[in-house]
Amino acid sequence: MNPAARAGWLLAAVLLGTPLRAEWRGFETPYDPERPAWQEAEVSLPAYPQPANLVAFEVSAASRHRHYLDASSLSVGPDGVVRYTVVVRTAGGAEQVFYEGMRCDTGEVKRYAFGRPGPTGGEWQPNRQARWEAIPVRQAASYQRELFYHYLCTVEGKADLKAIHRYLRQGGLYRDGEGGPR
Repeated sequence: MNPAARAGWLLAAVLLGTPLRAEWRGFETPYDPERPAWQEAEVSLPAYPQPANLVAFEVSAASRHRHYLDASSLSVGPDGVVRYTVVVRTAGGAEQVFYEGMRCDTGEVKRYAFGRPGPTGGEWQPNRQARWEAIPVRQAASYQRELFYHYLCTVEGKADLKAIHRYLRQGGLYRDGEGGPR
């Protein structure tokens, strides 16, 4: 087959496959016709994080960054989304601040806002491209992966704010690779 014909077939395959991918993108499992469609609750940005409210958590022994959750920003909405502020301090001293939400039932995360240092301690910049994305579970150094598996989402079902605070105090849901709750 000549290169022009091959390119034509490739283009046709891509164009025909796009509607199929788009159709499956919003599919939620398990399907229950009696269950109403999930609706995200309205989100308000929390107060900018204060150093006294930051709780450290470890992502990976290989990571040189320090990660913190702002305990005062933690919430579980009526939509089941766990919302939180995370602070990442790099080994070089830079600081990144994010306000995010995590859907434990679907394994997705959404970044609502970025923190910016300011004269009064900091301010939020809303994320204009905020959308639900899969948690990067295959990246060992992903803080979102760590939060999903060991702090915010549990095998017991819906997110529980008291349990999340307990896991933060204990250093996570699992201990020393034992594979069970503490």
